[in-house]
Amino acid sequence: MARKCSISGTSRQTGHRVSHANNKRKHVFKANIQKRRVFIPEENRFVTIKVSTRVIRTIDKLGLNETLRQHNLSLADIS
Repeated sequence: MARKCSISGTSRQTGHRVSHANNKRKHVFKANIQKRRVFIPEENRFVTIKVSTRVIRTIDKLGLNETLRQHNLSLADIS
């Protein structure tokens, strides 16, 4: 599986490292993806998903169901 968030779709970005002499070289900014074990109370089970740390904070604040609703996803989409 790619280094991509299963909820928000966050993945890598490209850019440049710029030196003081304004020399530019290619650089890849990788997303901070973590494996997280999330409890689903409706199904009374845990699911392991790969999510970005930004989404982990959102899940902690709003809950999994509300986070999925904001991203127009269902439990079947992430399982």
